[in-house]
Amino acid sequence: MIAQAQPQKLTELQLELLKMFSYQINQEQLLDIKKLLANYFANKATEEIDKLWDANNWNNDTMEQWLGEHLRTPYESA
Repeated sequence: MIAQAQPQKLTELQLELLKMFSYQINQEQLLDIKKLLANYFANKATEEIDKLWDANNWNNDTMEQWLGEHLRTPYESA
């Protein structure tokens, strides 16, 4: 038996965006809105990284150390 996906309610953000996009906009306006959203979420990510940076006392030396790390899992030869 295949499980049926349950419909999810839209979030407040999704509802607001649907209201906004009910108006006709041109391609340039759409691109501007996409840039605004991308910048908003990029800024939020930067704020969170800044919090981690401060909370963990990271500095440029930490970043240099990370650049030298090799975290890949070695492949086993057959």
